[in-house]
Amino acid sequence: MTEIGRICIKIAGRDAGKKCVIIDKTEKGFVIIAGETRKRKCNIKHLEPTNKKIDIKKGATKEEVKEALKKIGITLKETKPKTKKEKPTKKKKIKKKTEQKK
Repeated sequence: MTEIGRICIKIAGRDAGKKCVIIDKTEKGFVIIAGETRKRKCNIKHLEPTNKKIDIKKGATKEEVKEALKKIGITLKETKPKTKKEKPTKKKKIKKKTEQKK
């Protein structure tokens, strides 16, 4: 059940509950996944495989995975990168001389 193209749901970690696709097998017990999650190495124990499978090549990109999922009717949540705001700068206070020394 851990072949390339298998659609899974992450059950552990920060991406728990998100859909992903196995795109490569690495070491024993680990796979590379992509989808709603970041493209990364994941332990097989942290995945719940579904009965759905898509046809993708080994090491497919995130865009290829997204298009293949769209063909079978699964839409992924779009994530937008955060926009960086400018850091506020402190204005230096200038001390006024009130009395001049004679």
